[in-house]
Amino acid sequence: MVSRAQTLMKSRLKGAQKGHSLLKKKADALQMRFRLILKKIVEVKCKKDNVAGVTLPVFECYQDGSDVHEFAGLARGGQQLAKLKKNYARAVQLLVDLASLQTSFITLDEVIKITNRRVNALEHVVIPRIEATLTYITSELDEREREEFYRLKKIQEKKKKIRIEEEKLKASRAEGVAAAEEAPNLFADTHDEDLLF
Repeated sequence: MVSRAQTLMKSRLKGAQKGHSLLKKKADALQMRFRLILKKIVEVKCKKDNVAGVTLPVFECYQDGSDVHEFAGLARGGQQLAKLKKNYARAVQLLVDLASLQTSFITLDEVIKITNRRVNALEHVVIPRIEATLTYITSELDEREREEFYRLKKIQEKKKKIRIEEEKLKASRAEGVAAAEEAPNLFADTHDEDLLF
């Protein structure tokens, strides 16, 4: 005997378990992407500053190559400006990349926290509650089944008693009929002597 509540709770449990599985996969994918972004951020040269237990990144400007001014003359001024322009464009590109990485890092961190909270809520609150409800429903159904079995058994016993009583009544009636047939008939034509008093 399956109740509608039990079927409903089983479908809710299945849905919660499927949601838990999907959220777990999402959290794993986000963690992987989070680590890749963190690796890229670490590749950018920076120092860390610790303020009251909070680590803050301090980025430094760096220059690859030698710092020799071989093109310092007026004749090569255009080449220097072109080189400066390239370096400036590269610096701006690095800053934009860093800003996007930091934004992604912060955003992913928040999403990972939210996803992990949902995973934990499903794993430790929702699924156990549904399972407890299912256990309760199953125990109630079992109890009803036992009560129904007991009730049917009592009805059968009562019917058996009634049947026995009916059989006794029929037997006593049959004995009464048989006894009546054996008893002398007072109205029969058998002639007895008349008695005078």
